[in-house]
Amino acid sequence: TCHDLVVTVAMLSLAGYDLDLNVVAALLTVAGYSVNDTIVIFDRVRERLRGMGSVAMDAAINAAITDTLGRTIITSGTTVVAVLALYLFGGTALGGFAFTVLAGILVGTWSSVFVAAPVAAVAGRHAVAEGKKNRVESP
Repeated sequence: TCHDLVVTVAMLSLAGYDLDLNVVAALLTVAGYSVNDTIVIFDRVRERLRGMGSVAMDAAINAAITDTLGRTIITSGTTVVAVLALYLFGGTALGGFAFTVLAGILVGTWSSVFVAAPVAAVAGRHAVAEGKKNRVESP
């Protein structure tokens, strides 16, 4: 989530937008969206680990990404269409908000799939190397 916000703020800076209250609200929206997207993938990893027994962490993460990729693309795509309409027809009052949400959704979707999941795989390998078992807690 921090990664998503930093990249989104960098994109705002490059595009020349000011940091006003609308942009701050959009950054909070992006943070929530990114956390939700990452939780969906990690929850599916947890389900895979629980259902497959002692499966390798890499295989569970790969299967989880495959399972959730369609949902992620559809959710992000429909949100991008709505925010793009807001950007095009919202005028200058909503320009910064719409641009921030648009950039943040694209960055957040990318990072949930291509950054957070590999970090989880590395953390899982590190835990196994230290002798800890893959432990999946029940809700």
